[in-house]
Amino acid sequence: MSKALRQLLDILSLEKIDTNIYRGHTAKTSNQRVFGGQVFAQAMRAAQDTVPDERMVHSQHAYFLRPGDPTLPILYQVDGIRDGGSFTTRRVVASQREKAIFNTELSFQIPEQGLSHQVDMPNCAGPEGLEDDSERWNKMMSTRSDASVARAARHRPSLRPMEIRSVIPVDYENPRTRQPEQKCWIRANGSIADMASVDDQPIHRAILAYASDFNLMGTSLLPHAVSVFNPKLHPASLDHCIWFHDSFRVDEWLLYVMDSPVSSQARGLNRGSFFSRDGRLVASTIQEGLIRLRSD
Repeated sequence: MSKALRQLLDILSLEKIDTNIYRGHTAKTSNQRVFGGQVFAQAMRAAQDTVPDERMVHSQHAYFLRPGDPTLPILYQVDGIRDGGSFTTRRVVASQREKAIFNTELSFQIPEQGLSHQVDMPNCAGPEGLEDDSERWNKMMSTRSDASVARAARHRPSLRPMEIRSVIPVDYENPRTRQPEQKCWIRANGSIADMASVDDQPIHRAILAYASDFNLMGTSLLPHAVSVFNPKLHPASLDHCIWFHDSFRVDEWLLYVMDSPVSSQARGLNRGSFFSRDGRLVASTIQEGLIRLRSD
């Protein structure tokens, strides 16, 4: 298991400090704000702790309200909205300095059988032989010495607990107009069984929720030939949603298929689908991001 994955599992182990109140922390980072996927996943873990074990999170809808300070702990207040016969609903507010930075609602369900269908998994190259995105990024950054390096790094979380291999990599240095579509293979950087039960679906889902924030917003930039090296770009996640359709292992390869149907009003809408190697659609996600270009 990589050091980064151990750190992620550590930050997903929240401290319960009172009834329905949890405290989370951020691993040491050079970033000036907390990665959105971290708050999203920590809130899921807090809510899950208040729900019976047999109920699995199947959807989460969230808004990012203020940038999180990585040097401060984050308090998560869970509100028990409803406990029904099959479904449970929770609301979570994350705060720092007594101000909300994030809020979310989650729904949990007792697994059951029913009508079933799905779209087909796209055909593409498998992960074997593809270069790891982090290795490509590090090579690129080692050849640059201008101010864009620090600026680009601010928009890339320093904690990299996932292996990500893009089928058609994005050229950040020389962006060209291309279709707003991406495919990448993704998995945890090590076996979850080293620190948790291999069948612990709540932790697999929390890690995938964390990872779903990687690469997604950048999909809406592709038709515009804009990358994180552009000094005028001001990106930020506005909201994020995820739905879980089936069980999976996050330490096995999943194909993350992303597209962006529209961008307008300085916002880009992005959609993602996670497929297991055997072709099952196991999760879906949607995010709207601010992709403002400063005029100065």
